[in-house]
Amino acid sequence: MSGASGRVLVVDDNRVIRQLIRVNLELEGFEVVTAADGAECLEVVREVRPDVVTLDVVMPRLDGLRTAARLREDPATRHLPVAIISACTQYEVESGIEAGVDAFLAKPFEPVDLVRLVRRLARREGPPAPDGRQGIGQPGTAQGAGHPGSTQIAGHPGNAHGIGQSGTAHGVGQPGSARG
Repeated sequence: MSGASGRVLVVDDNRVIRQLIRVNLELEGFEVVTAADGAECLEVVREVRPDVVTLDVVMPRLDGLRTAARLREDPATRHLPVAIISACTQYEVESGIEAGVDAFLAKPFEPVDLVRLVRRLARREGPPAPDGRQGIGQPGTAQGAGHPGSTQIAGHPGNAHGIGQSGTAHGVGQPGSARG
């Protein structure tokens, strides 16, 4: 693990969001490397050997969902923890779970939720999954920054971006919720 807390590859086409995530993680001791889209992520992931990758969904060249799927297809990155940081529509959550995404964080987010989520993934806290991945839930279940073992999306208070018992996303597209 690089840096005091680990190395994170932050992938987002929005320079301001990349910088926001970078600053918050660096303040907590993480080493942060950034990429502007999924294609750049795939170019640098083997070189920088991150402990965690965060992906936006909507990006040019290669979106976050296809990037996550490619990371899972590659034996060198198959077990790398991947988190989606996006507005997290129901489609994105379902597609992300199918692609092997480990966690979701809804935009807008609180910095404390970002740090908690990345720290948990970097430490691989939690029970081992049947496929050998550590601390990132069972295959096909994504975890947010909430209670261990719960299937949810962490988000900004008041936006209620969560997954209910039926697996449906609640609060997505509500007035006041962010897109991104």
